[in-house]
Amino acid sequence: MLQPKKTKFRKQFRGKMRGTALRGSDLSFGEFGLKAVGRGWISARQIEAARKKITHVTKRSGKYWIRVFPDKPITSKPVGVKMGSGKGEIKEYVATVLPGKILFELGGVTGEMAKEALRKAAHKISVKTQIVEK
Repeated sequence: MLQPKKTKFRKQFRGKMRGTALRGSDLSFGEFGLKAVGRGWISARQIEAARKKITHVTKRSGKYWIRVFPDKPITSKPVGVKMGSGKGEIKEYVATVLPGKILFELGGVTGEMAKEALRKAAHKISVKTQIVEK
């Protein structure tokens, strides 16, 4: 499971998700990519599920790059706990995704295979995406 090795602060504010991605919005490594169209949080579990699906479809040929990292801790309180008494414990880590951000890149495979792999990976992610190519 992806998560930071060490953080300066244990818990974070939720924050706003305004605007579009300025950095990480172009293909840098591979020929094909999965680009976010919507905005939201992508959990470490979703990234891992999409990664597994890409490796399964490509049969470990070619190379892929994960361009997002879940570095934001999300807290939640247990069910049935009353209001107050501080912030809950960390439940999971998420990556904040803005429209235009490249999530995955794929290279060294045929276009047909890359599109199929990215299409199946997109089903695992909670943000609307589109497949882009160089």
